[in-house]
Amino acid sequence: MSQPAGHTNDVQQADEALLEAYRNLGDPEYLAELYRRHMHLALGVCIKYLKDVAAAQDAVADVFEKLAKDLREREVEQFKPWLYTVAKNHCLQLLRKEQVQLGRTKEYTQFLDAVMESEEKPHLDKEDEKEILLQKLETSIEALGNDQKLCIVLFYLEGKSYKEIVDQTGLTDMQVKSHIQNGKRNLKNLIERRQ
Repeated sequence: MSQPAGHTNDVQQADEALLEAYRNLGDPEYLAELYRRHMHLALGVCIKYLKDVAAAQDAVADVFEKLAKDLREREVEQFKPWLYTVAKNHCLQLLRKEQVQLGRTKEYTQFLDAVMESEEKPHLDKEDEKEILLQKLETSIEALGNDQKLCIVLFYLEGKSYKEIVDQTGLTDMQVKSHIQNGKRNLKNLIERRQ
C-alpha cells in the first residue's frame, strides 16, 4: 500500500489498526488496503449466495461503498467476520428484492394478459398483435393522471418499493397505494376502450 503522506504505518498492520486509522483520519487508502486484503472473502460470499460472478462483483462494490460510510460511524472489533456478515446480508437483501420484483412482474403480466385477451381476441399468438396491444398499453399509461402514471411506472416498470416511491415523490404511503390501485383500474378501462 502506498502510505498516505505523513504516515509511517507498516503495510502489515492489523485490520483493526487500519480501521482505527480510517475512522480517525478518513483517508481512503486505509479502506483500499482493507479492500485488497478481503475482497476475495466478500466475493466468495457473494458468489455463494448470488450464483453469478458478475452480480457478485457488483455486490462487492456495493458492500465496500457502504463500508466507506459505515466504518466512519461504527466501531468494528473484528473486521473479517463483520465483513462476512455484511456481505451475506447484502446478498440476502438483493435476493429478497429480486423475489419481490418477480412477484410484481408476474402480477403485471397477469394484469396484461387479462386486459389483452378479450373475447374478441381470445389468444394473441401473432407478435404484431402483441406489439399493437403493448403500444396501446404505453399510450394508456401516458393517459393516466400524473401521480398514477408515476406510481405505476416506478412500481411495475422500475421495481421500486412503496417506501422508495414515497421517498422519491413526496407522496404518502397511502397515496402511493391508492395511485397504484386506481392506476391499474384506469389502465384496464383505457385499454378496453381502445380495443
